[in-house]
Amino acid sequence: MKKVRVLVVDDSALMRKKIKEMLDESFGIEVIDTARNGEDAIAKAEALKPDVITLDVNMPVMDGLTALRIIHEKKICPVIMLSSLTQEGANTTFQALELGAFDFVAKPSGTVSRDIETVKRELAIKVKAAAGMGLSKLTRRTDRAVIEKHMIEVPESSLSSADFKVVCIGISTGGPKTIFEVLPHIPQDINAAIFMVQHMPVGFTESYARRLNESCRITVKEAEAGDIVTPGVCYVGRAGNHMTMYKKMNGDVTLRLGKTPDHAFIPSVDIMMESASGVYGSKTLGVLMTGMGNDGAASMCLIKKAGGYTIAESEETAVVYGMPKEAVNRGCTDIVLPSYKIAAEICRKVGRGW
Repeated sequence: MKKVRVLVVDDSALMRKKIKEMLDESFGIEVIDTARNGEDAIAKAEALKPDVITLDVNMPVMDGLTALRIIHEKKICPVIMLSSLTQEGANTTFQALELGAFDFVAKPSGTVSRDIETVKRELAIKVKAAAGMGLSKLTRRTDRAVIEKHMIEVPESSLSSADFKVVCIGISTGGPKTIFEVLPHIPQDINAAIFMVQHMPVGFTESYARRLNESCRITVKEAEAGDIVTPGVCYVGRAGNHMTMYKKMNGDVTLRLGKTPDHAFIPSVDIMMESASGVYGSKTLGVLMTGMGNDGAASMCLIKKAGGYTIAESEETAVVYGMPKEAVNRGCTDIVLPSYKIAAEICRKVGRGW
């Protein structure tokens, strides 16, 4: 089997050494070289043609974002950013994703993380996913007019009802960029509340929700315990906490955040969707999009069984066709669509019922 060829870029000699060792020890991966800054990275990337580049953000001579722009423009290969677990690190990471980075891995304890081995498995998985995807889907951009063309088909009257529904979105690898083909196209007066779980490290979801809110017509916020669920609002699950719903005696539904049960992902798509389906029953719409693994597939089956409606992103646009594929394979999806058609389908189903 051909190994994934990786170029490691970091200004810290210690980090270059540790990341190289981690990847070389991972089955199916070999580090072909390292680079100490952006200029060095671009020169070596053009000469060596790696399958994937791991790129530090903070470097002298040429920083990671500048290097990323050039690597993306030259269409060399997918890039995985390595960022610090800080507010500044989160903001820079989302800039990188918007510029075309495949994904990111957060260094556990700052720019120079002596405990970087704790993210060894995550980094190896994402390197292999990036290599398997290549550049075609990463460089794809759906024109806003194409998405809005589908939205024109939704009659305004379909978005008015006193009895609102809920939309549950589960998304992971490739999600921070793909979601911009869905949420910004949801109208402000949609008669549904939206719950979204995006797998992400602790400390990143607040910045993520804030960036989405700046681009959307609906309100997007990081979920807080006690939030009263309201139509026209998207609640982003807080990293490190599961998001569930509780119906009070007066009929209001509030959000609960907690760290149990134990799960590979916290927050978990499955736990969020199962809770929503338990409270809203047939008024629940499930959407499973790009991501590795199977989180969300089982709960999509629960939503469908309860009389709700389920949408899976198609392989055509999914950066990683893992989570939606699992739901499709289990027979739990009512419809499979490319990402740029999902917003219109949500509005049609929310408006006319199912």
